[in-house]
Amino acid sequence: MSTTETTATAGDIRPRLRWGVPAYVLLVLVAMTLAIVVPKTGYILNISMQATTYAVAVLGLTIVLGLCGQINLAQAAFFGLGAYAVGLGQTDYGLNFWVCLLIGTGIAAGFGALLGASTLRLGGHYLAMVTISFQQIVTLVLINWIPVTKGPDGVRAIPRPPLFGDGSTYLALCIAVLGILGYLVWRLRDTRLGRAMRAVRDNELAAGVAGIDVYRTKVTAFALSAVLGGIGGGLFAGGFSYVSPDQFSFAESVVFLTMVLLGGVASPIGAVIGTGLLILIPEWLRFLKSIPGLYLAIYGAAVILIVLFMPDGIWGYLRGRLDRFKRTVLPVSSGLALPLSGGGEGSETVLEVRGLSKHFGGLKAVDEVDLTIRRGGVHALIGPNGSGKTTTLNVLSGLYRATAGTVTLNGQDITNLPPHARTKAGLGRTFQNIRLWRSMTALENVMVGAERPGNPVANDPAAVVARARAALAFVDLEDRANEVVASFSYGHQRAVEIARALAGDPVLLLLDEPGAGLNSSEKVELRNLLKRISARGLTIMIIDHDMTLVSEVAQHITVLNFGRRIADGYSADVLKHPDVIAAYLGTGPDVAA
Repeated sequence: MSTTETTATAGDIRPRLRWGVPAYVLLVLVAMTLAIVVPKTGYILNISMQATTYAVAVLGLTIVLGLCGQINLAQAAFFGLGAYAVGLGQTDYGLNFWVCLLIGTGIAAGFGALLGASTLRLGGHYLAMVTISFQQIVTLVLINWIPVTKGPDGVRAIPRPPLFGDGSTYLALCIAVLGILGYLVWRLRDTRLGRAMRAVRDNELAAGVAGIDVYRTKVTAFALSAVLGGIGGGLFAGGFSYVSPDQFSFAESVVFLTMVLLGGVASPIGAVIGTGLLILIPEWLRFLKSIPGLYLAIYGAAVILIVLFMPDGIWGYLRGRLDRFKRTVLPVSSGLALPLSGGGEGSETVLEVRGLSKHFGGLKAVDEVDLTIRRGGVHALIGPNGSGKTTTLNVLSGLYRATAGTVTLNGQDITNLPPHARTKAGLGRTFQNIRLWRSMTALENVMVGAERPGNPVANDPAAVVARARAALAFVDLEDRANEVVASFSYGHQRAVEIARALAGDPVLLLLDEPGAGLNSSEKVELRNLLKRISARGLTIMIIDHDMTLVSEVAQHITVLNFGRRIADGYSADVLKHPDVIAAYLGTGPDVAA
């Protein structure tokens, strides 16, 4: 029997070793046993306790930074909130250890969600500044709110939970918690939420249009990160029986960040490796502390060299080497057809736009455009460069807010809905500049599309995988389902993006310059693909500069020029319209006007 699975489960599309989970459980049990039975000095016990509890907090950064791509320089603050909740709850209020840990975790989660809420308008270095400010505020509160926090003196004599009063058994408990949480974080990557986080990390714009609530996803990532920080802090307090503000300063947040970057930000294994090394390296170099400056120089040089030569972290480097020994998984055809409902039975009109305008200051990019798209067939929106076509598409899909006018999709007013809500209503879209999640496989990209809210299969993991494979088969790429899309040719990436939109079973599919960048043979394939989609009853609205492609696939054409509609009707009639000819050739009175 092969040691590698040839097919993927519904919840995990990565090939996995059959003995992976049992081996992991065995490893955790062995570590717990060693913690209990092997004699240890107080020094070894403290180092082990610190590494284990810190690793729990660093796992949180694997979620918020590794999966969601959001910077967090306040993890020590959440660590401190959990620690103080356990310390003060037991010493001042006589609460049970587990109740205090739960309270601390809840407080950390609340502040984490609050911090994540700042991502609505902030990102990058601005978000980093906000997290640093939050960290500094928490530190100042811990130092100066003396009646509650005991100030710089900290909280002493923090008891451990019953049955775990001995240092060795408590260390075993911490290892068990780390093992459970590490497994959950590892599994998170291949859940619906995990894919949403990775999509947000790779391309927020595409994530929103695919139906992901980007804002809620970021808030959730921060909250989960804070929860792990709080749990780690609570365990830390019980392990050392003493906490003080200096243990949870901004410097510690930097240490947490360095740990996850050192080990590998994308994996919980990397988080554990990075934590262990960063705690152990200073101990290994203790004999150099008698030489001023040498200890810090070697310590810093070691970290810099690892980061320079292992940009994906130590685990990323090792995993790249281990991947060479993986057995190739042969592609298996699903043989499934891709059903496209086209929104089912409804009114003849799929999209109705009235008086749509979008102004950028004094520039009227779209000016009182009326548009009606009937169910079934292909409707083209064309016009010369700068005519407002893509702006119109951006307003329709919610990337821009309309200055005026209304947009009705399948009878529902979507004028003021955000992108993910419009996708839920049945809008699918591709982009002129391909927006795939390049760190994900083709199958993962398309699975996100299949998980569109409102899609009947969205809450059934097995059905999501099946529909995603069917969508890839529809564009003749199922045999490359488990390949990372960054390795695909431009034409195949375009096909994957279309498959992602089709997997969501939209009511209306918006295609923004799908022929851009394709060679002649790829355009023929695109034309045939569009005809097959249309034959399934799905309504398409296409923008493209290739008039040959437009004339071959579109039954109805609307023409824009300088943001206004200048023609609308059947394709053959519109392409002969004098105003359209004048707009494209740059001659005639209409252009001068």
